[in-house]
Amino acid sequence: MPFTTLLYEMAEGIARLTINRPDKLNALNGTVIAELGDAVTRIESDAGVRGVILTGAGSKAFVAGADIAEVGGQTPMEGQARAVAGQRMMRRLERCGKPVVAAVNGFALGGGCELAMACHLRVASESASFGQPEVKLGLAPGYGGTVRLPRLVGRGRALELLLTGAMIDAQEAWRIGLVNRVVPADRLLDESEQLLRRILDNGPLALRACLELVDAGLDMSTDEALGQEAVWFGLLSASADMREGTRAFLEKRKAVFTGS
Repeated sequence: MPFTTLLYEMAEGIARLTINRPDKLNALNGTVIAELGDAVTRIESDAGVRGVILTGAGSKAFVAGADIAEVGGQTPMEGQARAVAGQRMMRRLERCGKPVVAAVNGFALGGGCELAMACHLRVASESASFGQPEVKLGLAPGYGGTVRLPRLVGRGRALELLLTGAMIDAQEAWRIGLVNRVVPADRLLDESEQLLRRILDNGPLALRACLELVDAGLDMSTDEALGQEAVWFGLLSASADMREGTRAFLEKRKAVFTGS
């Protein structure tokens, strides 16, 4: 079934997913959330997809936030259901097992900042800006802002952004660790793809292991996390990719990984 709010393109193992509501600054309404969930299902099930670039249409916004026209009239039950739906979609994106790079091309506010944080890496254009302004609407974040932001930038900086609702520019986002790179706007997609292809040159099983270990390890004690790392290290030692990677290193050539 075709998407109505998204563009989905595939090229050489990379899925490019574009939120396509530029007239609404790509705001997240119920349809966008549902279609993003469907896109994640496609990404998870398609063996041809090795990595993902997520961006917004137009030059003004990645995602400017939730659709206030929907949020403004919601009941408590509707609000909770909306938050749960967004959280589930972003958690699935975060745990899809394939690296996801957010190419942030403008405003990433509220739900947009939360969506960018659910991606594994964030590349921002020089004109991008970030914030969690929900308190200005009498709300708190609903899609993971209070959870992911402190983990990325630390408790104190996260609380300042959450409690003031302030918006920061791309350079400040880079300084505090919210984004990985800041690049010129006309280079955003190329730089995001170059970063992703550099990642995809490596063993796919090893990439999945790193994604799962970091995600799970944040909720474990140090000893538990080390135990999980040792388990994965052992499992990967039985893989054809490990044998190919070590052999290629010794033979001074580029490894050809198969994901097995």
